Amino acid sequence: MPTDRITFPGHAGDTLAARLDLPEGPRLATALFAHCFTCGKDITAARRIAARLAAMGIAVLRFDFTGLGHSGGEFANTTFRSNVADLEAAARYLDERGMAPALLIGHSLGGAAVLRAAERIDSVRAVATIGAPFDPAHVTHNFADSLDRIEAEGAAQVDLGGRPFTIGRDFVEDVRAEALAPVIGRLRKALLVMHAPRDAVVDISNATQIFVAAKHPKSFVTLDDADHLVTRARDAEYAAEVIAAWADRYLDLAPPAPPIGAPEGVVRVSEADPAGFLQDVQNGPHHHALADEPQAYGGTNRGMSPYGFLAAGLGACTSMTLRMYARRKGWPLTHVSVDVTHDKVHAQDAETSHETRIDSFTRRITLTGDLTEAQRKRLLEIADKCPVHKTLEHGAQISTELA
Repeated sequence: MPTDRITFPGHAGDTLAARLDLPEGPRLATALFAHCFTCGKDITAARRIAARLAAMGIAVLRFDFTGLGHSGGEFANTTFRSNVADLEAAARYLDERGMAPALLIGHSLGGAAVLRAAERIDSVRAVATIGAPFDPAHVTHNFADSLDRIEAEGAAQVDLGGRPFTIGRDFVEDVRAEALAPVIGRLRKALLVMHAPRDAVVDISNATQIFVAAKHPKSFVTLDDADHLVTRARDAEYAAEVIAAWADRYLDLAPPAPPIGAPEGVVRVSEADPAGFLQDVQNGPHHHALADEPQAYGGTNRGMSPYGFLAAGLGACTSMTLRMYARRKGWPLTHVSVDVTHDKVHAQDAETSHETRIDSFTRRITLTGDLTEAQRKRLLEIADKCPVHKTLEHGAQISTELA
């Protein structure tokens, strides 16, 4: 997944730092990601969601709000409204590049910000929130002990997650004055609300209020026992999977037609977890799977092994070939199932007389229907004519090059 490091001017002219995650194939749409309060563009959830969407053909811009991460400006001078204005600035930047965002994704306070910004960005067709507060003022509970001092002195330094931040009176007054209910009610965009029932930072009741305030189309998906920051890789992966599948319905991700005579679409495999073996497997914008290894081999067992995929290809091709033949013949085949097992078996090398091991696939085919013995025998013969069977039997040439 190629990632461009870019900058663009924020709401007050300060330079905002961003990453633009791009598909390796055709770009089918663009998304804009807003991070959580005092977080940044590179948190686990943002990176994982961006990678998954990019694999689907959706480019993702994630940036640091003014005064945070690598962006310029003073955080102490920002407000909720300035965050919304930064989102609008990011949308303008994308529009100028011919990549106007169709999808907004917001995490925590960033979720509240995308709900506010959505009606101001004409290109947006869908909005997804993760652990978002219904009332932006909810964020002030993170520094409740300092509210009196902020009110009296105009600003105060607070500790948030072990890091010092200066919170100004304008920020507090701004979030207290913000009311999202009417904004959500007139959203007129598809809405996905994602929230963890055990979220200890933003209570699940916030998701209920957002969902109730919204009009259809709207969806709600639980993040089960995920924490507020969605720090665990498996939770971020799940959120990414759900958003990717949901967005496909509303963004109409139609890939361009391949040229006449072009080979079957590229299957792209990209590493999802450098610490293990988990892989994203993407074939076009609509077909995604996970590949992995069993835990005994250092994997997390969250997807089929490479040989599992190979066996699945043989089984699927066999079943399809039998169905096509029976359909053409008009035979009463009502169901086909194919069990495939793979093993390494010993074989004698005729030239060297050294014992070697070769791959052996065993198919157990179950044919259901009022078939004659002659028809069953013929279908068993047809199974060997499946294209994947022939490829495995005769071998294939593999060319490898560095991109």
